Amino acid sequence: MPIDAARCQALFDRVADASRALGVADVEAIVHAESSALTRFANNAIHQNVAERSGHFSVRVKIDGCTARATTNRLDDASIRQVVEETVALTKLQEPDPALLQLWENKPGVQSCSRWHEATAHVTPTGRAEAVAEAIQIVESAGQTAAGIYSTSEVVSALLNSRGVFAYYPETMANFSITAMAADSSGWAKGSACSHRDLDPAAMARKAAAKAQASRDPIELPPGAYTVILEPAAVLDLVGQMFGDFSATAIADGRSFLRDRIGVKLFGENITIHDDADHPLQSGAPFDGEGVPRGKLALVEHGVVRDVPYCRQAAHAAGVPPTGHGFPLPNEYGEAPMNIVIAGGATPLADMIASTARGILVTRLWYIREVDPYEKIMTGMTRDGTFLIEDGRIARGVRNFRFNQALPEMLSNVETLSPAVRASGEEAFDMVVPAMKVRGFHFTEVTRF
Repeated sequence: MPIDAARCQALFDRVADASRALGVADVEAIVHAESSALTRFANNAIHQNVAERSGHFSVRVKIDGCTARATTNRLDDASIRQVVEETVALTKLQEPDPALLQLWENKPGVQSCSRWHEATAHVTPTGRAEAVAEAIQIVESAGQTAAGIYSTSEVVSALLNSRGVFAYYPETMANFSITAMAADSSGWAKGSACSHRDLDPAAMARKAAAKAQASRDPIELPPGAYTVILEPAAVLDLVGQMFGDFSATAIADGRSFLRDRIGVKLFGENITIHDDADHPLQSGAPFDGEGVPRGKLALVEHGVVRDVPYCRQAAHAAGVPPTGHGFPLPNEYGEAPMNIVIAGGATPLADMIASTARGILVTRLWYIREVDPYEKIMTGMTRDGTFLIEDGRIARGVRNFRFNQALPEMLSNVETLSPAVRASGEEAFDMVVPAMKVRGFHFTEVTRF
């Protein structure tokens, strides 16, 4: 464990003593400690193995309606005193904030949880290397070249304050990503899990190699509106672009596409989305940046936008309870849902393909950028496995497309959903999402790779 609960409490006691010595009673501390290791491979060989221990310790105080935060990565007595002194000095330079609330107070019955797995915390370089070697052999035997990473880590997050809050959360995480490259095609797979035993690097290597093989000699199709099957990673990276707008602060500031749309049916009947930190496939601390326990939210129910997260300040202004989704203060963003679960359906990916007379299968998307913030039109490109579907089967690979797609329109055109899985991508944080079959997806041009 990078840092245990007793050590966190001892650090906070020193912060509280230093704060009281300066005449400041209201103080909060956040502890983040991490041990991580990574094995990187390319050109069918491991070329890097690194390990790192890191952490930071931040302190926030409240004085006469003002607040500020300072951070250090040194935990000796002199450094603790120094960071408290810096925090107090910074706070006294601030203008009072009439909306600033008292520190969050401990509530009876609030419990911390753990997703820490000892075996994952203690995976060795040899253990990672053996898994990588097997994955490389699978790709190499297909006449392709493998590149990717295998990482494992253990993280502790803790928040303590002078009003009795002590929230502590340890977690382990394993990530594996592989790209299989052939002469004119590529395939990709990625996964993450709190327990490394829930990852199967060999299976991901076989999947990536099969995609690279199946997409060789790609043909060029004209741009246009197609029926598209988005695999879970593609769904995550595209739909994930909208969840920063699910924020009471963003709505109040006029920077959310949900402004004047709460209670409106914005998506299809088959779209239901929750934020659920307790979901068995989720990860991350069960408390927010002020120590408020994360509640479960029904963000979308059968296409209708329902709940949005409220940090304490936004909740106080609206006269509602906070939901436990706020970021550490001070910040300008307020809050956001971080444990997205999109409800799935009962149609396996293979059955989606079999039911499609003509369409495009997309493995993943990348370089996603916003075109229109209110209509939530996004642009980006397909990558590492884009296929033509004809008569219910994958016919061949196609050259990659650029798309311009409004997310409300897309989520109104979802015909079928697969069961939801934990998915990893490159453009959004990990979520629990299904594959989606979508009609009328807008491809605007063909790329040259």
